[in-house]
Amino acid sequence: MRSGQVRLAIDYGSADTTAVLAWPDGTWTPLLFDGEPALPSAVLLSEDGTTVTGHHAWRAAPVTPHRFIPHPRQPSEQRLTVADTDVDPLDLVAATLRHVAEQAHQLAGTGIDDVRLVVPAGWGPRRRTWMRHAAHRAGLPPPQLIDAPTAVAGHLLATGLQLPVGAYIAVCDVGATAEVSVLRRGPAGFEVLATLADPTAGGTAIDDALTTTLTTSPPGTGGQRWAVTASLRAGKHALTDHPAVTVPLPDGPAVVLHTGLLDQAAQPVLHRIAHLTTEAITAAELTPRDLTGVYCVGGTARLPLLAKTLTDAGITGTLVDQPTLAAARGAADAGATNTIDPTTTEEPLPPVRRAAAIALPGFASLALVSQFLLTPEWRGSLMYREAILNWGELTMAAVFAVIACLSAGTVLASTIANRTTTPTSPGIHTGTGILAAASLGVAVSGMYAVVGSLYVGYPVNGFLRWTLLPITPTITAAAVMALIAARQWRTPAGGWSKLLAFPTSSVITAAAGMLLIQYSLTADRWPHLILWIDLAGRVGGLLLGIGTVMAVVSQPILRLILSAPLAVITAALVSWPASGILGAIYAIAVTTWWLRQMWTHLLRPHHPHRPPQ
Repeated sequence: MRSGQVRLAIDYGSADTTAVLAWPDGTWTPLLFDGEPALPSAVLLSEDGTTVTGHHAWRAAPVTPHRFIPHPRQPSEQRLTVADTDVDPLDLVAATLRHVAEQAHQLAGTGIDDVRLVVPAGWGPRRRTWMRHAAHRAGLPPPQLIDAPTAVAGHLLATGLQLPVGAYIAVCDVGATAEVSVLRRGPAGFEVLATLADPTAGGTAIDDALTTTLTTSPPGTGGQRWAVTASLRAGKHALTDHPAVTVPLPDGPAVVLHTGLLDQAAQPVLHRIAHLTTEAITAAELTPRDLTGVYCVGGTARLPLLAKTLTDAGITGTLVDQPTLAAARGAADAGATNTIDPTTTEEPLPPVRRAAAIALPGFASLALVSQFLLTPEWRGSLMYREAILNWGELTMAAVFAVIACLSAGTVLASTIANRTTTPTSPGIHTGTGILAAASLGVAVSGMYAVVGSLYVGYPVNGFLRWTLLPITPTITAAAVMALIAARQWRTPAGGWSKLLAFPTSSVITAAAGMLLIQYSLTADRWPHLILWIDLAGRVGGLLLGIGTVMAVVSQPILRLILSAPLAVITAALVSWPASGILGAIYAIAVTTWWLRQMWTHLLRPHHPHRPPQ
């Protein structure tokens, strides 16, 4: 916010434009156009080359329909032909913005240097630049462009909504068209996770349906069409305060428009809006239960049937106060409401049961490294003894040590972020915790190698190769996770500690499998126990294969399908020469799990439906 200056915020919509002036003392005033807070975005090109805007354009449309443009906001590369004249839509948009600027200067009584323009969240750089050019042609200073859902979210905060950092909301913007966006509140502002738009699901579609319902014959494409549309628009808005209104129609008797007819015409459109909302929530990889609320804005959002339609779809919608001005008000306050609230938290406090995700891999690591050191197979004479080692067991001990350290570091960092009273971003604590835990995991793995080298009496190089190399990809993935957490690119639902909780079922199954494998390789081979010892090794191989699949796949049916062939393969591989391969297979599975978590929850694009224009 530029202190001491009047701020002008303009929400230029497809059908209507609203604007507010915000004063340095925190008060605000809506701009009125012919006594109404909404200025129609429609324009009309008169024969003398001048541009008529707003309500005057609609009144003149029945007389010169071929010069009337109801929706000037076109794609940036498109041009229009009006009355055999090639017209740049940029000039039409600039005419409306110029009208707004003149009204704002008249009300403010001074020049306005701070201008904010509300734009759809789905607009790309080309359309945003196009809008800046329109503002320049209108004589406005360089504007700050603010996404519509971000502006609405800022308005909600300014009006007292308690929204903690890390919470998710959806903004259902229903004017002439519909756009639904899902946002997450971060320490420095709001992040748009997903946004979907449908030009056929809004007030324009409802107007067309009403026209079809109430007129005995199609109004055509001339002046009669715009006269009918103007009458029905006025009647629809009047139903906000009256149960029924009389709507005059050109060349025909007046009709009575009541809420029942409006609901009948709007129902298919509102069902599409509810479906669009569900799709947007799904695109953000959330469910309605993950959201703090779904907030509806725009002129069409005033329809009571919208809330009922959303409720039938399992979504609780809330109509924002003054829904047509919410985006403009939020844009006017941008920079003042999205400050960090040091009393809020980003990370949900990890539950006590999350300690199991730390303890189990930690104990499994200690059990495996102990068995590795205490049960080597010694061959040769007393002077030339050679130790046959299960390198795969040492590898899995190092992998489990890293998993335990990362789980502990993430949980502790989340707890610290939850308890801190400093304005530092909670993501900084989480990222630092992940890096520190990864470093500790590397240190523990290196310690295993050194202790093993001293205990067995072999050079340390081989031990380091089987401890540090297999965990390097996992440590690299952890470093990327730490960067994402610190930069707040994307925080997963449930917090980082939940996202990075490695499956304990995989730890238990794989560790038990490797313990059995090592037992089968080193147990005393009495003749009457050979069968049982071999059987224990094969069972261990089966368990290791099943644990590997559990690390990579989460769906039960896929686990069942993939476990069978891999378990058979790992059981067949049980032998001294292949022991290292078995450990490496599990290390690869752990790295795959980390990469899957990173891609699925953090890096996968969440705006797949419409490319930027």
